[in-house]
Amino acid sequence: MDPSAFVASQELIDALEQRSTPVSCDRDRILFRQGEDPIGIYIVKSGQVRLSMQSASGQLIFNIQSGPGSVLGLPGLIGSQPYSLTAIAQKGSEVGFVAGEEFHQLMASQPLLSIKVLEVLAAEVRTARQAILTS
Repeated sequence: MDPSAFVASQELIDALEQRSTPVSCDRDRILFRQGEDPIGIYIVKSGQVRLSMQSASGQLIFNIQSGPGSVLGLPGLIGSQPYSLTAIAQKGSEVGFVAGEEFHQLMASQPLLSIKVLEVLAAEVRTARQAILTS
């Protein structure tokens, strides 16, 4: 899976960062786990976040690094479904958290940003389909 699929436009990043709270990453930090109910999204400001997915039997399906500009957790939050990935920020990374309620308020107050969110989701779907085709 292509990690650039998670990278958002600068316009969306700027709007989300205004509503984000910093997440301490003085050591590796689990942002969310596959199967957990979503509480918000995360923005990678600097550093790397490892994204992984396991099958029901525990087999690692993929394991990639996502970097600055990535918005993580969108499918779960928007779809009100458990996170489909596990995200672990590496020590020293700068990450911001936007609570679900804040995210929804932002989308309601600036509906044109929804198009930017859809672009990120479309890129995730496209790269997931490409990964399936090449596996």
